[in-house]
Amino acid sequence: MQLPHPDPDVPHLADVVPSVLSAMGVGGFEPRISWPGPVRGACVLLIDGLGAELLTAHGADAPVMTALADRTPGTLQVGFPATTAAGLAAIGTGCRSGEHGFVGYTFRLPEAGPDVDVINALRWRPHPWGPDLRETVLPERVQPLPTTLQRAEAAGFAVSVVSGAEYAGSGLTRAVLRGGRYVGTHALGDLAAAVSAVVADGGFCYGYHADLDLVGHLHGPGSAPWRMQLRQVDRLVESVLETLPSDCLLTVVADHGMVAVDEASAIDIDECRPLRDGVVAVGGEVRARHLYTATGAVDDVLAAWRTTLGDAAWVVSSDEAIAAGWFGPRVRDDVRPRIGDVVVAARGSTALVRRSVEPVESALIGHHGSLTSAEQRVPLLSARS
Repeated sequence: MQLPHPDPDVPHLADVVPSVLSAMGVGGFEPRISWPGPVRGACVLLIDGLGAELLTAHGADAPVMTALADRTPGTLQVGFPATTAAGLAAIGTGCRSGEHGFVGYTFRLPEAGPDVDVINALRWRPHPWGPDLRETVLPERVQPLPTTLQRAEAAGFAVSVVSGAEYAGSGLTRAVLRGGRYVGTHALGDLAAAVSAVVADGGFCYGYHADLDLVGHLHGPGSAPWRMQLRQVDRLVESVLETLPSDCLLTVVADHGMVAVDEASAIDIDECRPLRDGVVAVGGEVRARHLYTATGAVDDVLAAWRTTLGDAAWVVSSDEAIAAGWFGPRVRDDVRPRIGDVVVAARGSTALVRRSVEPVESALIGHHGSLTSAEQRVPLLSARS
């Protein structure tokens, strides 16, 4: 089975913030994507779960964003895995997952100790349950690279993160979005107002909206509830555009797309004996799995998963995944142990569930994480006043 590779001609989500900061004149950042200058104030607004294919399919529900797409056609690839922890890390560091180290929704973290099989990167706890690890597994050590926000702030620019108040001080925020001022929001209205205020003052902000992803998980992408939420997101973008001052830039992106999984194609890892043999820990999520194997068991696990899944997934060793560029052109030495000995990326509508260990995740309709275009490609929309 031929493996997918990143498209070198398509910009990556990690390229966006450095390019915007470069357009603002912040030293030390490459213009990987070109915007006409000068740019006095700017916002990169990330809509969690807004895939490019979904926006195209439901453009009637998002006329403002569709008009932006018509004027500035373009898409980004988000890299592997196509999940929020990796996407926000790409935004916050300007790096791919092999460098920033967030290789999954859940992944093995050797420094967490022998009692933690895998860590949940969004909750900063052992997965599927356990105590808060922020004091013992320091986020700043898990992701030690300076963030784009820290670098811009050090250069003398005003930077802000405008996101949910509940995420302030979270492990993920500390790891990949530290630096600048955190503005906690509670609803679409204060998100729009806070973004507008930062940009009007000539600063840079990263804004985040989570609910489209949540509704997609619960009801499925393209469902009636999802389309209603997309309409609210479109109004959010319109509200920011209406207040965008002169010489300012709004860029709208996403961290991943989403697919509706087929219950008939769901495979319960823990109920399938050939998929359990030789596996000591399972990370990732329903569409992108990391398998950590017993000593000497890698080849047997590879063979068993390839035989069992067939064309339902790409099943590769960590070396094969790295060589194919799934985690970017460079993988840091301390990141390699976080990648599964075997890496599995679902195809079609396959779902690799664990109903006993992950009952909530396994019951969801919408999922993401893999290498399909529906999950990988996200919009790159921009408007400059």
